[in-house]
Amino acid sequence: MAIRTPAASPTQAWGSHQGSGPPAQVHGLARVQGQVRVEPGAVLAAGSVAQADPGAAVRLGAASTLQEGAVIYGRALGQVLGDDRSPYAVWVGDRAILTHKVLVQSPVYIGADCFIGFRSTLFNARLGAGCVVMMHALVQDVDVPPGKLIPSGSVITQQQQADALRDVSPTDIALIRELAGTPGHASPIGGSASSASSDTTAQSNERDGLGTMTSQLLPPDVVQRVRQYLAQGLTIGTEHADARRYRSGVWQTCSPVQSHREPEVLAALEACLSEHSGEYVRMFGIDPKAKQRVAPITIQRPDGKPVAVGGGVTGASHTSYSNHSSDGGHRPAPATASGPLSPEVVQQVRQYLSQGYRIGTEHADARRYSSNVWQTCSPIQSSREGEVFGALERCLAEHSGEYVRLFGIDPKAKCRVAPTTIQRPDGKTGAMSSHSRGGSSSSSAAAAPRSSGGSSQASGEVAQQVRQWLSQGYHVGAEHADARRYNSNVWQSCKTITSNREGEVLGAINACIAEHPDEYVRVFGIDPKAKRRVSAVTVQRPGSKSATVAPAPSYSNSAPSFSSSNGAAPMGGLPQEVVQQVQQLFNQGYRLSLEHADVRRYRSGAWQNAGRLEGSRASDVLNALESQLRNHSGQYVRLIGIDPKVKKRVHEATIQRP
Repeated sequence: MAIRTPAASPTQAWGSHQGSGPPAQVHGLARVQGQVRVEPGAVLAAGSVAQADPGAAVRLGAASTLQEGAVIYGRALGQVLGDDRSPYAVWVGDRAILTHKVLVQSPVYIGADCFIGFRSTLFNARLGAGCVVMMHALVQDVDVPPGKLIPSGSVITQQQQADALRDVSPTDIALIRELAGTPGHASPIGGSASSASSDTTAQSNERDGLGTMTSQLLPPDVVQRVRQYLAQGLTIGTEHADARRYRSGVWQTCSPVQSHREPEVLAALEACLSEHSGEYVRMFGIDPKAKQRVAPITIQRPDGKPVAVGGGVTGASHTSYSNHSSDGGHRPAPATASGPLSPEVVQQVRQYLSQGYRIGTEHADARRYSSNVWQTCSPIQSSREGEVFGALERCLAEHSGEYVRLFGIDPKAKCRVAPTTIQRPDGKTGAMSSHSRGGSSSSSAAAAPRSSGGSSQASGEVAQQVRQWLSQGYHVGAEHADARRYNSNVWQSCKTITSNREGEVLGAINACIAEHPDEYVRVFGIDPKAKRRVSAVTVQRPGSKSATVAPAPSYSNSAPSFSSSNGAAPMGGLPQEVVQQVQQLFNQGYRLSLEHADVRRYRSGAWQNAGRLEGSRASDVLNALESQLRNHSGQYVRLIGIDPKVKKRVHEATIQRP
């Protein structure tokens, strides 16, 4: 129940804790309700609120301060482990200061010596020791490392934003002392504290707030996923597999987790990990009504490396807890870029799913890649975003050291859409743009690798992509970001491109590249009807040589004709990749034909049939192809592959441009 005393003078310390040191000061107009533990020396000013729902606990640290209007709400759903290893809805560390109008909504951990500025809000967050949150800031769904500064007005809702925060400086500490140095308040950050408080903090086994969600076996992101499952009323299940069974997709069930209480579930998960160390272990939710699994995620690998948790949670960078919904419940947070998936790839997957496409993946080692022979990864049957991301990450992990590409699958036309390479053997994860099928508004996204080096996007591919957007009636935009903003996925717009003429658009992109030579630059299409972006292509990365974006050169039409006595494909005037495409399609039994269009028809998407490429051998087809390219010199020409059984196109690729 609430404790109220006359407003004339503050009360003595109240709470379940009895210890040495000066008594707590709870002003008569402060409201303390429920299981709230107030340590010695804490100050609750008039108008402050510390409330804990039944089944929840709130702890206010020694010499901590709640200024006028500061509010702490502790809910039973979602808890953190305090420094004493007990669960709390809200833990406020020793000497922490919560200033006027601060709002704290559980679950929240605030480390020792933290300062929370006026009207700031904390929700589903952990702040390490010595963090400073300035005025009017929002901190949600993140783990802030110790000693970091969150500037005024900041909105920190992604872990990569929290990781990019700068350290607190002496100037910041001086300002905090000035703001918090009110008579009767706790010592500000960096100030002297009583020896009892110092001893208490020194004995704490979790000063920085890291790892306070559970014991060391489970990373924070796994704990967050467990909370999401439990909040949705799901039961938790686990499976394990050694390396051989993992490759075959054969998993064995761990001991069932019958409980719905978070500590018992976490203990069962730890027991499974310990019992099957050296194996793969995955966790999943079980819907008791539908009697089906929900979003399985791998939480342990035999090599001990951090694992990528599907749906945007990784062992290195976790995402949000559950978002607070209007009905007081919780729902899963939206997925963000995670693990080996770059933001551009995540964006491309979301675009495919929003258009009703399914997702497919293929892999190839260096030899097969050179021959353009790809092998299919395990089919992705789900259309749920989190499960698709998990399947992509598993494919990348299983085929590390190989090329991996993803593509959309149009279920109506039963054909592929815009294959995109998302992994290379050198370990870089990037997407190389590719054509989408004709008539599709989907364009491939080029994902830049995270490293500072690397080559720029091929100018011909960019020009081709821009040309495709313009032909579909889209506008084109450009953005830039330095390395810090790129890591936080914060882009700044270049000058608006108002023209729809190809030359002027490419000139504007070149101007943006020249204006920001040491930054990332990307271009994207804009659908004027739907008023949304359709794709993004990174055209420059820091450390790469700047190159102007110019129309891609046409393929050679003056090369000698093909001739071969043994039926092997000659290496005449056609580019190697075109020869490989023809060979692959021919060997698979597909019919080959061509379409051509001049510049006007190309922009309108009106292609004309150039006839079928006849021949009993691949070399005959290549000779016919080269002859047709000569006949349509100065025009766009694209190669068509047709499956004669289902009478549908399986391949489209532009192989000549004016």
